[in-house]
Amino acid sequence: MNGLAAGSAPAFVLSLAAGLVLDLALGDPPVRWHPVRLVGALAARTETAARGLSKGRAERTAGALAWAAVMAVCVGLALAASCLAWAAHPWAGVAADALLLWASMAPTDLSRHASRVQRALLSAGPLDEPAAAREAVSMMVGRDVSRASRVDISRACVESVAESSVDGVCAPVFWGALLGPWAACAYRAVNTMDSMFGHKDQRYLRFGTVAARADDAANFLPARLSGPLIALCAPVAGGSVTASLNSLRRHRLEHASPNAGHPESAYAGALGVRLGGPVTYAEGRAERPWIYPGGREPGAVDIARARRLLWAQTLAWCCLCAAARCMVSVLA
Repeated sequence: MNGLAAGSAPAFVLSLAAGLVLDLALGDPPVRWHPVRLVGALAARTETAARGLSKGRAERTAGALAWAAVMAVCVGLALAASCLAWAAHPWAGVAADALLLWASMAPTDLSRHASRVQRALLSAGPLDEPAAAREAVSMMVGRDVSRASRVDISRACVESVAESSVDGVCAPVFWGALLGPWAACAYRAVNTMDSMFGHKDQRYLRFGTVAARADDAANFLPARLSGPLIALCAPVAGGSVTASLNSLRRHRLEHASPNAGHPESAYAGALGVRLGGPVTYAEGRAERPWIYPGGREPGAVDIARARRLLWAQTLAWCCLCAAARCMVSVLA
């Protein structure tokens, strides 16, 4: 079929558009067969096997073995599914690649989680404890929110939307455009293993070293490229491009993560709110610097604005990656 071949720009654009439509329609269905959950189950089993086989060796070695095994399976299956589908028929190839991209992205699920937090905050009376909102935001963040105030909950939710806009949209689409939809699935496996193994507690401090560093490397370029794009999308959320760019320039490095500070600082300036600051985890209190310290305290309305900014960022990023893929195809 003319122009529609494996790895071609038209095929990627069609697959990406179809993947976005699937995400809008289905989101992240809570079923055991969803690829991300299957990767998580595989990672858990592989961890047990790697720790058993590596008794007496360094935990870092066991973690590296587990990471490599999961990546080999995920990349192999994604590549095989794509290649077999393209061998059968071009439209089957487009459909398979669309499914791979859908499984790798999560803007709809991220927006829905944030919406639950927003609704819970708005439904709680001014004198009531925001228990439902705490429960809702606990599904988005790893910090202790058992005593979080309304401002703390709003801040945690906006920060999660900002950081996850890279994990859930920018990075998988970036790698999919650069190497093919199978690479989007490979990125999702990297990110999933970081969420499981990349903890700084006694169990995973050494075991999760490879998983954490691989995730940092995979997000390095997408996080930095997404910052200016977020700023350009700021007016959609009623924000200022200049304020977002200034916040990005001043505060992008004021985060424990080498990548999360870029989207968070851009979101903070775009929404005009103060993010970051001290956070309590199960292991104890972490003193973090403020991001955009001159901003006001966030509230439920800013969660809605963050969701609008997320969707503007998602559409703009997908269009940018599709255009870049087409340009490379023309110049090649």
